[in-house]
Amino acid sequence: MDISVANSLNFEPAHLPQSAQSLRPKVREFLDEVLADKSPISRSHSWESYDEDFSSKLGEKGWIGMTLPKKYGGHGKSFFERYVVVEECLVAGAPTAFHWVADRQSGQLIVKYGTEEQKQNIIPDLVAGKLCFAIGMSEPNSGSDLASLKCKAEKTQNGWLVNGTKIWTSNAHRAHYMIALFRTDSDPTKKHAGLSQFIIDLKNTKGIKARPIQNLAGGKNFNEVSFTDVELAPDALIGQEGEGWKQCTEELALERSGPERYLSCFYLFRKLIESMDSTVDTYKKAKIGSQIAWAITLRNMSLSIANQLEEGKAPTLAASIVKDLGCQFEQNLPGLAQDLCDLQPTVEGIGSDYQQILGNLIQIAPSFSLRGGTPEIMKGIIAKGLGIK
Repeated sequence: MDISVANSLNFEPAHLPQSAQSLRPKVREFLDEVLADKSPISRSHSWESYDEDFSSKLGEKGWIGMTLPKKYGGHGKSFFERYVVVEECLVAGAPTAFHWVADRQSGQLIVKYGTEEQKQNIIPDLVAGKLCFAIGMSEPNSGSDLASLKCKAEKTQNGWLVNGTKIWTSNAHRAHYMIALFRTDSDPTKKHAGLSQFIIDLKNTKGIKARPIQNLAGGKNFNEVSFTDVELAPDALIGQEGEGWKQCTEELALERSGPERYLSCFYLFRKLIESMDSTVDTYKKAKIGSQIAWAITLRNMSLSIANQLEEGKAPTLAASIVKDLGCQFEQNLPGLAQDLCDLQPTVEGIGSDYQQILGNLIQIAPSFSLRGGTPEIMKGIIAKGLGIK
């Protein structure tokens, strides 16, 4: 292995500054108030729960678009301060789906690569919690292998003409905008260089059809999105033509490294720990202790990446490692929770709160692999980054 690569994966320890820590009690107080009437089962849905009113209230508090420049309506805060807000929302089981993608990555991408007009027109409403964004990356025959995507954007006299299909696109049937990766150069020798990113107004663009894909639990967050002779204006391009792969890779570092990589099932974990009493046996203590140690390790790795983002770096490889390990942690948790409590999972409306939460997460946990890239893709990225592939 290249020594320089090994050194780049040290995950140097990072600690939350006082400015971030002091924010925590304020966020908790706010969440206790606005989530008071939320049931345990609804809280277990957290990141996939769509609630425009909650996102608007979070925006009013100044907790969306926290790291974006004040010039465009952002708050100029650190990645650490945003980290605290995200942690608290996920631990409390807040409904974050409406603003999630916009806050985590779309705003960052627009500020860095968008035109002045795109920034002025979109960022203020994004920060206010009024916009929902979707990510157009994966395709039916490409999966998470973005370099092999086929969806085309062809240059015309009036702008761009788009044809093709995206899949596993969260909330596309409800989103206001999508930032999509299309192939703008069909030259087979330009597998990566032939990709570009576009920002698409989903509410006012003809030729787009979003078909929700129902999961085992009955939820409809993922979508298949078809583009049929979709006409886009020249200024729909975000960043430079042919630079989509680079931009997308930077964007994925934001998607793969945050607290959501190990806190999607945390409400269940919390209930599991609360269910244990002083008579719990050594086996269960060891299992829970091991899971807690795993979570703490992932948090430390995630915080290290937040620090690198704060320093203006793009820790793509490190983020992929957090995503891969975090996915394993989250998908392991429902089975462990069932084993330690010896309870059968149930569907919503039947059984105890614990059984309903367990049943929901057992059904949806397999889909966690799709967010930000499958395990196979992650391992390929990691192997390549380590110089062993």
